[in-house]
Amino acid sequence: MGVGEKLLPFLPSPRVLREPDGRFRLEAYGERPASIGRVRAFAGNAGILVRAYAYIRAHGASGLCEVSEDAVLAANYLKARLADVLDVPFPRPCMHEFVASSATLKAETGVRTLDVAKRLIDYGFHPPTVYFPLTVEEALLIEPTETESLETLDAFVEAMRCIVDEARHDPDLLHSAPHSSPVRRLDEATAARQPNLRWRAMTGSQSPCPD
Repeated sequence: MGVGEKLLPFLPSPRVLREPDGRFRLEAYGERPASIGRVRAFAGNAGILVRAYAYIRAHGASGLCEVSEDAVLAANYLKARLADVLDVPFPRPCMHEFVASSATLKAETGVRTLDVAKRLIDYGFHPPTVYFPLTVEEALLIEPTETESLETLDAFVEAMRCIVDEARHDPDLLHSAPHSSPVRRLDEATAARQPNLRWRAMTGSQSPCPD
């Protein structure tokens, strides 16, 4: 969500701020006195309902039919193009999304679906949903939607081809991905043994970032 500069003093708090030295910190309590404060779910899901209603009204009956067809076409196009890259456990025509799997890739290289997803970040793509549905080993649930151009779909396919090739020749590159994002991959063992599940407000000059 983007806002004009005049609205900055009123944005919800806390915000994540970036310091001149590149470190990140949470905004301190009271740093913006005019802020509306923390946003809570007192209004339920009213916001998403308004968004859905506006989308329906903007497109109308014929427009909704067209975007639905585009979404189905995009998903089936990607599924066909990725059939020789990853496992496609359900080869029949799909609707707006399809399931791929890295099961064979994992068996051959040790590279997991999570590694593939993290490496996609380095190629400029937001990773798809991983490990769902639970009935498919090493699943990726890919949903291109109606908004992606043919050029973007083709670029995604080429990125996946490159990643699978990297997995076969340099699997460690994927095990440590992403390499280009501000935040690197978490230590999974430590995160599982010492989960940090509470948000705690920082006061004064305290920073949640490690030195």
